[in-house]
Amino acid sequence: MTSEPRKAARRHPTLKDESLEGEWPTPAWKREFRRKLHAWYDRHARDLEWRRSSDPYRVWVSEIMLQQTQVATVAAYFPRFLAAFPTIEALAAADEHDVLRLWEGLGYYRRARQLHRAAQIVVREHGGRFPADREAVRRLPGIGRYTAGAILSIAFDAREPIVEANTIRLLSRLIAYRGDPRQKQGTAILWKLAEELLPQRGSSRLNQALMELGSLVCTPRAPGCTSCPVSDLCPTNRLSLQEVIPLPKAKPRVETVREALIVVRRGTTVLLRQRQAGERWAGLWDFPRFGVEAANGSLAEEIAEKLTATTGVVAAVAESIATLKHGVTRFRITLDCRWADCISSPRRRAGLRWVRPAQLGDFPMSTTGRKVAKLICECSDE
Repeated sequence: MTSEPRKAARRHPTLKDESLEGEWPTPAWKREFRRKLHAWYDRHARDLEWRRSSDPYRVWVSEIMLQQTQVATVAAYFPRFLAAFPTIEALAAADEHDVLRLWEGLGYYRRARQLHRAAQIVVREHGGRFPADREAVRRLPGIGRYTAGAILSIAFDAREPIVEANTIRLLSRLIAYRGDPRQKQGTAILWKLAEELLPQRGSSRLNQALMELGSLVCTPRAPGCTSCPVSDLCPTNRLSLQEVIPLPKAKPRVETVREALIVVRRGTTVLLRQRQAGERWAGLWDFPRFGVEAANGSLAEEIAEKLTATTGVVAAVAESIATLKHGVTRFRITLDCRWADCISSPRRRAGLRWVRPAQLGDFPMSTTGRKVAKLICECSDE
């Protein structure tokens, strides 16, 4: 079948927008689209571990991990996480410390904390069975409209649409939408299209195929239109608008900042501080860290003052360990890592631990915190 269904395209009666090319998929176009997409997916779908079962728990964990994270990265974490917490009950009963340690390196640690809390809610309110009701799923921490639709459609074959990074791009090109797909009107159009594309049965297969096509073929730059199974149905391909559809996301203004990370020594131990709610990496353990402004001449004085204000520890700032550069969201950070020798410290203070270097591997840390921990262990006599 050729692009004949597209010739009969019509403007959707409830979604009038000047950015739409005046084309809305007809029933015949949608049938042809589904047929071609399914045939392609059957041949090209990746063998991903979380696709080997429709168990709601496995689907849920994978979808949370895949939020803002590459498939290749998740592929390494998913089996380890499921081996440690094979059931919702096991995850609910776990200590948050252990959950965060297994999540270490995936980033966006709020996802892990919300996943843990949600598991406890499922055990307490749903008897350990992941709910199949949309509203009940949406009430769980960390689950928004997209994630709820993904879980319900993949695990229960519910007729729930999915609009995420890959399908935003794919759906925009399928209707040659020139507006901003992230604004209210564009979002409404794409959700409506995603819903209309779903068959009466088989939403799980179609949604996964849509995401797979967007990920592997309909890429942001240099999409593989010559190998795309639906290229003859795509107005963006016909009009050669691949480089301008969808409208690119505005780049955030990058801010350069300077921070200090201090490894305080007391005998054979070093100081760890647990990051607090509202701080970056809340719940993880870290060496005392804070923003600094002083020039090199007075930097040690500023560090000592902020260390005491943050932890109550008085210390003499010593030599440099390393200077690390890394990015967090829109910030580009130069991290000055230094030793300090404890002069005095509070007898007890919540969120502080003195630990031996050999124990650092037991604590969940950020990527830069872990790098410094490894440097410390290399310097340690233990």
